Amino acid sequence: MLTAVHTYLQTARVTLRRFAADDADLLIELDSDPAVMRFLSGGAPTDPDEIRDVVLPSILAGYDRWHGERGLFAAYENAGGAFIGWFCLRPERDGPVDEVELGYRLRRAAWGHGYATEVASALVEKAFTELDVRVVWGATMAVNHASQHVMEKVGMTVTRTLETPEDMLGVERSDLGGFQYEITREQWARRTAEAGSSSVPRSVSP
Repeated sequence: MLTAVHTYLQTARVTLRRFAADDADLLIELDSDPAVMRFLSGGAPTDPDEIRDVVLPSILAGYDRWHGERGLFAAYENAGGAFIGWFCLRPERDGPVDEVELGYRLRRAAWGHGYATEVASALVEKAFTELDVRVVWGATMAVNHASQHVMEKVGMTVTRTLETPEDMLGVERSDLGGFQYEITREQWARRTAEAGSSSVPRSVSP
């Protein structure tokens, strides 16, 4: 059940809330789907004990570290309340709090509905209008065109290429490396202003 006190963000179709200490099974189920893990581990599931003992405690600690303003949040459909995955908006552990990573992982049943773009766009807006963030960035494998498309749709552009980490060298087409995407607060404000201007009908002289 969603509670207002733990709601982080709500869009037209999705609500983000904090994970709770008893939510490990949600993450275990999500990471057990080979299709979901295709570009993360080559399809191998995350060990359930790692999720219970490391991943979930780290997520919960992040809420305290960043005062609930940043972190990794569970995503639920507004219609029906189904768990669809998670989204994150968080700094690197020892990085500046005004530079945050945008990321997500969705259940296969939630693919193809536009949820990633809808929520990512709202998170970028929240970052720049409520959280005093300077840069939002995201990283993806070169072969993961769907993820690239989402970042491009919310205004992010490639800022550098990435080498494949050693623990991902066995993943499909990992030899191609990856890309880091970014959008700054100034770029977002300019893009938003331009979009607003283009939606206003121009007057026509008689």
